[in-house]
Amino acid sequence: MNHLLGTRDLAREQAVELLDIAEDMAAVQEREVKKLPTLRGKTVVNLFFEDSTRTRISFEAAAKRLSADVINFSAKGSSVSKGESLKDTAQTLQAMGADGVVIRHPASGAPLTLATSGWIDAGVVNAGDGTHEHPTQALLDAFTMRRRLHGAASRGRGLDGARVLIVGDVLHSRVARSNAWLLPALGAEVELVAPPTLLPVDTRRWPVSTSYDLDAALGRRPDVVMMLRIQAERMHGAFFPNSREYARTWGLDDARFDALPDTTMVMHPGPMNRGLEIAARAADSPQSTVREQVANGVSVRMAALYLLLSGERGAAA
Repeated sequence: MNHLLGTRDLAREQAVELLDIAEDMAAVQEREVKKLPTLRGKTVVNLFFEDSTRTRISFEAAAKRLSADVINFSAKGSSVSKGESLKDTAQTLQAMGADGVVIRHPASGAPLTLATSGWIDAGVVNAGDGTHEHPTQALLDAFTMRRRLHGAASRGRGLDGARVLIVGDVLHSRVARSNAWLLPALGAEVELVAPPTLLPVDTRRWPVSTSYDLDAALGRRPDVVMMLRIQAERMHGAFFPNSREYARTWGLDDARFDALPDTTMVMHPGPMNRGLEIAARAADSPQSTVREQVANGVSVRMAALYLLLSGERGAAA
């Protein structure tokens, strides 16, 4: 693997291999000494043009547990805020000898540009770009589902037959887009449920189904209900009447949560708007995987960095 830019072109075999390596990394996290010497001497740069403390810390922890040196680069207060281009920044990182770059950017396609432009030789991991993709979040979601469904027997397996509902602000969600490609590749049946205003205009080529009625979708007894955060910071118009109306029609409130089977997983990529898309009781219940997702995120990102940087650059893509 040279880069990890999205899940759309990720084959089932590649995804299962990465999840299996993440199992090994998770086992390391249970040891007293949680570090491996695998990436000693390598330098990983967290290049964040958007604020995202959780994702940056998760990647930083993953790199440090593989013994890599980590440089955190924030666009705010840097040369970027003074007008420096992505190309100039990339060439600066190249001069510093960066081996891997984890990039989060408000423009869709920025990680692809960085990976294919020739500006830098480093492996590139997409940590979220515009309203495009967030592949490591989808991989950690799949890892969490697989562990809950198969337990100790999860290694080598996909998500065949699992029914997954992804509910809410699909339009602005890169997590939803990455999951919409990865989960079906692993064998899951995915349904996107949202108000018409919060679904992309054309999803006919996506390997998913869509609907607008949350109660009807929950009645089909899904194995996983993934609630998406309402991304008010990306909204420049009225996508629903008000927060109370959204919570009443589209939120996982106490009544909807109580009607779910005890085996249904409740997921959320975080951070949560409690009382809007998800009730506090649902978020804190034993069925919730929110804290597991955070812990699993470090293992999955360790696996991604291991596949990207442990071999020679220019090997098999």
